Amino acid sequence: MNTQAAPGQGFKYYDFLLGGMVAVLLCSNLIGPGKVCTVTLPYFGEFAFGAGNLFFPIGYIFGDVLTEVYGYARARRAIWAGFGAMLFATLMAAIVVGMTPSPNEPWNATLQPALEVVFGNTWRIVCASMLAYWAGDFVNSYVMARMKVMTGGRHLWMRTIGSTFCGQGVDSLIFYPLAFYGVWTNDALLAVIGFNFVFKLGVEVAMTPLTYFVVNRLKKAEGVDTFDTNTDFTPFSLRDEGVNKR
Repeated sequence: MNTQAAPGQGFKYYDFLLGGMVAVLLCSNLIGPGKVCTVTLPYFGEFAFGAGNLFFPIGYIFGDVLTEVYGYARARRAIWAGFGAMLFATLMAAIVVGMTPSPNEPWNATLQPALEVVFGNTWRIVCASMLAYWAGDFVNSYVMARMKVMTGGRHLWMRTIGSTFCGQGVDSLIFYPLAFYGVWTNDALLAVIGFNFVFKLGVEVAMTPLTYFVVNRLKKAEGVDTFDTNTDFTPFSLRDEGVNKR
């Protein structure tokens, strides 16, 4: 029987997945980007990558699970929740860093410079990060939903990897040029884009068995498997659409 449901209505785990996705997104963007790490791989040599990339791909896995189980429209709500959280965190960081520290507290002499280094990102980087997240996540969810309809719900691995390929590709091609073009050399920029894209895609591939497990358990627990056959795929909506195949 095909039914319609309001966002999250009757769902046991939707809110937890939404919260997890937002938490990963905030931590990856606030904690990780400030540190550039290196790793040496046999036969390939040394590669540089942002520390946030260790965990940022997990956000795409949350997006895959949300789209696969609950549908594009409910994943769209989670993406906007993440965007709102990033916007608030950015504004809060700017206000806190910009406030005059009290000269009567000695600890501020150590804390203020640290806050400026960690959270005082330029608006160029902030805007690039938010635009890349917004575009990449919507592309990921759109491709995931459309491929599900095209394949009749088969070949989950193809959908998760294919959607991540597209979403992470868009994310990387937007963020790094907007944030660092003219700051880094072109060779360094291309090297970081290439390595980070391959790394993120590799995380998706490695996590595919876990994604299968979580998706199958959720579909049974929620009693829902959503197909976006009549969904309006505009990102500028919070409406709940899609057919739940129960």
